[in-house]
Amino acid sequence: MARRQQFIACPPEAVWGVLADGHSYAEWVVGTQDIEHVDPGWPAVGAALRYRAGLGPLTIDDSCTVRICEPGTRLELEAKAAPFGTARIAFTLIPWGANTLVLLDEHPLTGPGSRFEGPPSEFVLHLRNRRLLGNLARVAVEEHRQATGTGAGRPVG
Repeated sequence: MARRQQFIACPPEAVWGVLADGHSYAEWVVGTQDIEHVDPGWPAVGAALRYRAGLGPLTIDDSCTVRICEPGTRLELEAKAAPFGTARIAFTLIPWGANTLVLLDEHPLTGPGSRFEGPPSEFVLHLRNRRLLGNLARVAVEEHRQATGTGAGRPVG
């Protein structure tokens, strides 16, 4: 199971705004090249987004479905990554003064990925998720800065 945390120098509402915008996922989710479709109810439970992921010309079309949504504090997704199976990706937002501490917990649920869970795959997930959280911080801080017209805040980590 890969767990990481990221301190983000903006309020939880700003971070949630990014998580709640399914169209923004290609900006910060590592490996996502394009968002194909976002259900109108995103991020309500059962809503899905379809995306193209990959590296260079090697791409796959996959989807992500909301399994748990507690607006402003918690979002849990089930990502389908054919042919590798599915994974649980859970974001928890904790207010930290005027800022946010984001906890990310990801682990495979089904398919080959769940059978090969261990230190090597966790190491790869840690590297990917460190970058993902850094990207999330960058996008959230920039959007917050633009919305408030301030120069305050920068991603930390």
